[in-house]
Amino acid sequence: MVTRVVVGAHYGLKDWLGQRITAVVMAVYTLMFAVGVLFMGELNYDNWRGLFAGGFMRFATFLFFASLMYHAWVGVRDIYMDYIKPTSVRLVLHAVTLLLLIGYLGWAAQVLWRL
Repeated sequence: MVTRVVVGAHYGLKDWLGQRITAVVMAVYTLMFAVGVLFMGELNYDNWRGLFAGGFMRFATFLFFASLMYHAWVGVRDIYMDYIKPTSVRLVLHAVTLLLLIGYLGWAAQVLWRL
């Protein structure tokens, strides 16, 4: 039998709620992006660049990627905690995953704003 130490009230509620909120953000962005592409007309470079020319779409896209990274972090972290028993291996996997996700988010910002 596996026992889990519960520390205080609402254990896990923040992560559960965070995943639900990020899922809603990603769903709303997906719908908004789909509408933008449908009304774009011909799919060419100029129209594609025009879609992202405004600051709102860039911000919304960055918010999508930030939500995706947090959503992925919570999910992967829970998988590691459930299935990787050696603490040292789990710590290394946590660190590598977190660094990769932060790097991906930085890369998304670089692409969006040409930093």
